Amino acid sequence: MVYVLCVLLLSGLPRALATYPIWWSLAVGHQYSSLASQPILCSSIPGLVPKQLRFCRNYVEIMPSVAQGVKIGIQECQHQFRGRRWNCTTVNDNLAIFGPVLDRATRESAFVHAIASAGVAFAVTRACAEGSATICSCDTRRKGPPGDGWKWGGCSEDVEFGNMVSREFADARENRPDARSAMNRHNNEAGRISITDHMYLKCKCHGLSGSCEVKTCWWSQPDFRVIGDYMKDKYDSASEMVVEKHRESRGWVETLRPKYAYFKPPTETDLVYYESSPNFCEPNPETGSFGTRDRVCNLTSHGIDGCDLLCCGRGHNTRTEKRKEKCHCIFHWCCYVSCQECTRIYDVHTCK
Repeated sequence: MVYVLCVLLLSGLPRALATYPIWWSLAVGHQYSSLASQPILCSSIPGLVPKQLRFCRNYVEIMPSVAQGVKIGIQECQHQFRGRRWNCTTVNDNLAIFGPVLDRATRESAFVHAIASAGVAFAVTRACAEGSATICSCDTRRKGPPGDGWKWGGCSEDVEFGNMVSREFADARENRPDARSAMNRHNNEAGRISITDHMYLKCKCHGLSGSCEVKTCWWSQPDFRVIGDYMKDKYDSASEMVVEKHRESRGWVETLRPKYAYFKPPTETDLVYYESSPNFCEPNPETGSFGTRDRVCNLTSHGIDGCDLLCCGRGHNTRTEKRKEKCHCIFHWCCYVSCQECTRIYDVHTCK
């Protein structure tokens, strides 16, 4: 039997991998969509903590959406960091799909936790609204009175259910009394809150010839790119913390507090971290850095994607590249477009 989630954490893993949420590796299995047809799958997965096992059994129908959410989170991470020294590279055939990068409690770890948690909440919420699962549907609680010129209609997306799924499954392993669990829980929740805070009223016009005599409206999630842009801003302004230890009835407990008292303390929507990031300029198997050699850089940019910064002062090489593109397109009535194919030459700059 081919298990959909065969890449999940196995028993007896080193402590270094304990910081990885078990659900990230859902994203690398291409058969995850068949999960709902495998009733004994949950009990066949080694490494699930009891809470995750119960969740998988109770919500096996939406586990494909959980996997899809992880995938869109990783894809958004790679989009947001496409011009940075660390570009959210994933490692094939490795249980820790980001390599050792996330072993440290850095800004990068904070962002990945937040965007993956947001992705799970987003995908589950969308699947429920589209009728992909029978255990959830539209949100009928957030309506209230209609507004001027519009009335409630359509299917409002139930973001509370999506957040619940993300919280119950993603946070199940973050119950240790240490600083890293506290950081992961905070950043996971920040990702989920970003979905709730960006819900908006989406409307559709009705009437002759689109006259919009009547509008029906419903609560909708934004495009996930909006969430990615927002979380990238949170990454840039993430709050550095320090670890404090104190004794409670259950033993020693680690908590986080802001490192700089004169800065505004982080809110529940901010990202937090407590270890510095490597510079990612050179390959380093210990930190998971692949370096920036042979990365494409922007010669005209003065930002981090520019050749000066991205190449870490090593300089860059330039080559010409021929690309075939559509050109001289003409619209014909009615209704198609015809184009010619042109060859254009581009300069491509890569880091030394």
